[in-house]
Amino acid sequence: MDKDFPLAGSLFLLIAFGNDYLCSRKNRKMKKTKINVVTLGCSKNTVDSEHLMTQLTASGLSVVADSNDTQARTVIVNTCGFIGDAKEESIDTILSFARAKTAGTIDKLYVAGCLGERYREELEKEIPEADRIFGVNDWAEIVREVGAEYDPLQTTGRHLTTPSHTAFLKISEGCNQGCGYCAIPLIRGRHKSVPMEELLAETAMLAKKGVKELIVIAQDTTYYGLDLYGERKLAELLEKLCAVQGIEWIRLHYTYPSQFPMDVIRVMRDQPKICKYIDIPFQHVSDSQLKAMRRGLTREQTYGLIEQLRAEIPEIAIRTTLLTGYPGETETDFAELLEFVETVRFDRLGVFAYSEEEGTYSAEKLRDDVPEAIKQQRVERIMQVQARISNENNTRRIGRIERVIVDRTENGYTIGRTQYDSPEVDQEVLIETQCPITPGEFRKVRITSADDYDLYAELV
Repeated sequence: MDKDFPLAGSLFLLIAFGNDYLCSRKNRKMKKTKINVVTLGCSKNTVDSEHLMTQLTASGLSVVADSNDTQARTVIVNTCGFIGDAKEESIDTILSFARAKTAGTIDKLYVAGCLGERYREELEKEIPEADRIFGVNDWAEIVREVGAEYDPLQTTGRHLTTPSHTAFLKISEGCNQGCGYCAIPLIRGRHKSVPMEELLAETAMLAKKGVKELIVIAQDTTYYGLDLYGERKLAELLEKLCAVQGIEWIRLHYTYPSQFPMDVIRVMRDQPKICKYIDIPFQHVSDSQLKAMRRGLTREQTYGLIEQLRAEIPEIAIRTTLLTGYPGETETDFAELLEFVETVRFDRLGVFAYSEEEGTYSAEKLRDDVPEAIKQQRVERIMQVQARISNENNTRRIGRIERVIVDRTENGYTIGRTQYDSPEVDQEVLIETQCPITPGEFRKVRITSADDYDLYAELV
């Protein structure tokens, strides 16, 4: 390996291993009939791909999403480059399509998104089968590369890849927070809000397509509007989204806890369309760890925000993510974190072991001093506690009547979700019924039984 090669060693090894059986080959002539857009990573990537697919179809091209259809001779892989596992999945996917190109089952392979933004030169060098590597803001170039015309009037268009009744609404790009462990500002840049009128037009379009549940996302939704309007405008945006006819549920994700805009709590309390659900990635509660992570708040402020949310919205479901094993995390710090989980009793929780990301503050300034085995033990201890809490929370819901949105039928059950559950990341309600229910319908059910992460119900 070249001593000046800047890519992380693990990513280099993944590429090098796959390249043992990949060879160079002249590009075939592209058939512009069908393009396969493969999306990896977070819901923000999903929105990017859906906008891209709209641009392609507007030029008369046929598109499929995440397909193994060999009739699609051109493949665009929208990658994730955030953490180690996501990088590995992205590399594996690129290599699989590189093998397909070598075998002659596809003609063109393009790589886009976060991995392309962060490691463009390395990918060009190590995976020559990829015809071009694009970054996170190169969508117009991708459109032109495949022979289509980029139409700036299509910026609110969406080719939905989610179930037709649910869609994500990305309200901004990038992030200004500068958390010590996070590479997103390095990849996506500084926060940039989407103008409110564009978001309302996009939501109206989604409603006409049959979308009933809107999931508001960004790297930090609470920062929305500060760059455009000089003040945080998330509360105003939510109120205006509630006025869009056809949208019945609005769900809020990725709210940063520091300097949380309190008018958002009022809107969530007062607007019946807004689900009593919020995603707040607290990451930690120890003052020393919060300072090391550069989170911008304290233990006291953390507990205070949770207390205020629950006081104003008693039925609210709080989802959080935690990070353990960060540099300098002591047994005392971890004990505080475990106590935090026990005390707050989060409705939904995910936890990750710290992994160093090159270029971040923690990678440059701190020593990764918590052994990997200890990190994993701490993750497991938190999840054991959370499994018990989740089971206890679910058991208390037995006998309650809930309104659910139906997602699909599977294994003899109709699968739905309450307002307290976001798709893909949260639990589901398994409804016993002999009558088929159309996805996207709202129904009332009675909870009949529960386990750690699912509810069982019957129609009322």
